[in-house]
Formats: sequence, C-alpha cells, structure tokens
Amino acid sequence: MIKHQIRRRVGVVMGGSSGEREVSLRSGAAIAEALESRGHDVVRITLGDDLGPELLSTLRRSRVEVAFLALHGRLGEDGCVQGLLELARIPYTGSSVLTSALAMDKLKAKEMFRLHNVPTPPYYTVHAADDRSDVASMHGSFGFPVIVKPRGEGSSLGLTKVASFEELVPALEKAFEFDDAAIVERFVSGMEVNVGILDGKVLGAIEIAPKNGIYDYEAKYTPGMTEYFMPARLSPARYRGVLNLAERAARALGCSGAARVDLLVTSGENEYVLEVNTLPGMTQTSLLPKIAASAGLDFGTLCESILESARLHQPTRRRAPATTTTEVRLHERAKRPKDLRLVKSAG
Repeated sequence: MIKHQIRRRVGVVMGGSSGEREVSLRSGAAIAEALESRGHDVVRITLGDDLGPELLSTLRRSRVEVAFLALHGRLGEDGCVQGLLELARIPYTGSSVLTSALAMDKLKAKEMFRLHNVPTPPYYTVHAADDRSDVASMHGSFGFPVIVKPRGEGSSLGLTKVASFEELVPALEKAFEFDDAAIVERFVSGMEVNVGILDGKVLGAIEIAPKNGIYDYEAKYTPGMTEYFMPARLSPARYRGVLNLAERAARALGCSGAARVDLLVTSGENEYVLEVNTLPGMTQTSLLPKIAASAGLDFGTLCESILESARLHQPTRRRAPATTTTEVRLHERAKRPKDLRLVKSAG
C-alpha cells in the first residue's frame, strides 16, 4: 500500500480533553514509537484542555510537515482539530472536517445511513432540556430492551442497556453527563463485528464477544472481559456481505484514511451498522491493528500506510493574476473610442 517511504517530520497529536484521553495517550505513544522505528522525525504533541491556541502554537514551534492524529472523542475526533489543521495548512491523517463531524454525531450519522439505504437500528432522540415526565409518551410502543447512549461521545461512554421504563430515565441522566442529547436505540441481539478500512479498501472483519453481553467501556478496556475472533465466524457469503455493508457505510459519510465500522449481525440474516469510527484506536492490541495484522500489515506498516494518506481536504483556491491600474486604464481606453465611433456613425 505504501508507494515509497519518505522520512518526514511528523507531529503525533494525542491526549485532549475528552473521556477517551487515556486511550488516546496510549494510541499516540504506540504510533510515535512505530514511526520512529521506521526513521521518521517524530514530535509528540500532547494536548490538554486548551486545544486551539495550544495546538496551533505547538505546531508552529515544532515545524511539523504532517499531523498524525491519535485523538479520540469530542474536540479531537469531531472535526474541531481537523478544522484548525486546515486553517494552518498542515496535512493530517483521517477524514475531513465534515466527515469527522458527521461520524461523531450519532444522530447525523444515522440520518446519512438512512439516506444511503444503509440499515441501522431504529432510534429516537431525547434532549436534556426535555421534560422527564414526557419520556414515557415519547417512548410509546418503541419497546424494550433499548440501548441509551450520548449523541456525540465515543468508546461507549455513558452507554446503558435498558430493560424497562423504570430504568429509562436514569439511563438518560447518565448519557446527559456526556452530552445534551441522547440516542435511544432499539436493542438488536446479534454478533458484534468490526470492519477495518484503509484508503477505501476493506481489510477484514473481527468478531467481538463481550462476556457481560454488551460491549461497553468496561468490556473494551478491561483485560479478559471480551473475546475476539479474527476473522469473524461467518459463512464466506455472509462475511463478504458484511464487508460490503461496512464499505457502503464509510462511503456514505465520505471517510478517508483509516476507519473502523461497527456492525451487528443477527441470526435472522440481517446486518445493521451502529457507527463509524474515523480515528480508531491504535494501540498494539486495538481492533484496527488486529484486523490489519490478519491482512498482512504489521503495526509499523499500518502506521506508515495511514501516514502516507495524510492530506488537506480543502483545496487551495487558485487566484487570478493581479491586474495593475495601468492595465485597467489601457483596457478602458481601448473600449471607449470604439464605442464613441459607433455612436457617431449611427447619428
């Protein structure tokens, strides 16, 4: 996938202020080490709460040629940092500002999936400002169980499986700790499958089997809480269908670089897309590196491939050559006598 290796000065951007800060720091450390081992001049850029001024000043001081984004969650994965890098004209890894924002916003992502005929579980939205006494009528005959999660957070933070009305409002309150809006999504019983994508090409699908039955934050980051099967235990035809659906979901949002698509595969021959992650975890044990390894890409080669895809998504506007005042006057003078002669001859 790599055309040729060019030694570059790379800023690996990690940390940030989201609830996924620690995961981001681990991803960033692994990426920086891998790129250094391949000869790149790596600058580790660890962000705190003051993202904007801090990032821009650090990038200018460090004179990096390209930014490798190892950020996760709000203000790092949602288009904000991507926008700063566009303004600074520093190429970066991952998707564009718009795609990053759409993928991070679970409601907008679902709307895009529906527009492009990508199946996703039924849902509705509740806002923190809504009257809690109206929740039962809003839910109506939607049924249980459901999954309640923040509209714009990652790593399953604030996610709860709800089995009754009595559990619904507490689950919403938990989601509101992370966002002003929550998604209530119909629970779909099925195999959890993640598909890795690199530069628009699917790498493979891994099956996730959480021991507590739900792939929440604890199951993701607690050793021994989840089993993984690579490749996913599906028939060849079903496996190809899952890869195709993941590719359609990523294309619906306009993803580029590396991405991970999270799906559910049911025993009833249905597949549903849950979400698309535009900056997937990049530790040695994260899902995308596991998938890439099965496709023949070791961790260092994966990092190199992602770096190779870094770019700006907003083209530089081409400017017309400046016209001097003398050129304007000569142009007007050339037009004026001709117009006058026409008027005289007409008279």
